[in-house]
Amino acid sequence: MDAPDLTTVAVEVDGPIGRLWLDRPQKLNPLSTTTLEELATAARWFDRRPEVLVVVVGGRGRAFSAGADVASFGSPDPGGASPREAADAGRRMADAIEAMEAVTIARIQGHCVGGGVVLASACDLRVAAAGTRFSIPEVDLGIPLAWGGIPRLVREVGPAVTKELVMTCRAFDAGEAQRFGLVNRVVDMSTLDAEVDALARQLAGKAAFPLRATKRHVDAVTSAAVGRDRSWSDADSLLTALRDPACREAAARYLEGLNRRR
Repeated sequence: MDAPDLTTVAVEVDGPIGRLWLDRPQKLNPLSTTTLEELATAARWFDRRPEVLVVVVGGRGRAFSAGADVASFGSPDPGGASPREAADAGRRMADAIEAMEAVTIARIQGHCVGGGVVLASACDLRVAAAGTRFSIPEVDLGIPLAWGGIPRLVREVGPAVTKELVMTCRAFDAGEAQRFGLVNRVVDMSTLDAEVDALARQLAGKAAFPLRATKRHVDAVTSAAVGRDRSWSDADSLLTALRDPACREAAARYLEGLNRRR
């Protein structure tokens, strides 16, 4: 089966192991509407390859993902999508990644920011390099965390830690992420690929049916517990924030501070 026509992500298959790469390393792999749609397309493409049992999801270059392209917030979508369709693209992406038939492993390094955290939390397992820095800056940008990020974080780290990380917007390192339960393993950057590949090979060596049945069973239990289906309305909350003057002032302050730090 030919690979899909993708411009911002890349797919690879090596027997039972696939790889899905965010492929704009020069920009630290931002999550534009195009990238979100291509991630969902790639997820569905892997689902049509039943021989692929494990998919590693990573970002090429120095970062897993710098998150959404904050400079484009509120701007017309270049692909012509309606405002709500564009605002909902992240939820559709995360749902597609989470629904994949294959077991997914997030390979995380450098920076994992905002929507990048949502993408990682949509994966089944997460392995992070020791120097990784996580942050969820949406509230400082004057917007709620959308894309189904709240229920996924509640599922992984619990409600109190979710509130702290999302409301304070503070950065946290890979060790803290592991203590929270957000990542499964923290390894040296020099061994990240070897560790992820070894885990992928270990899982790919299992029988497909019990592997997928375990994934589906756990997902069914946790989905009922955290109410992820309610995330359909995240796009409406995001659009409301984008129209709110106080929220826009907060975004301007954040972007001004970000530019000064660069």
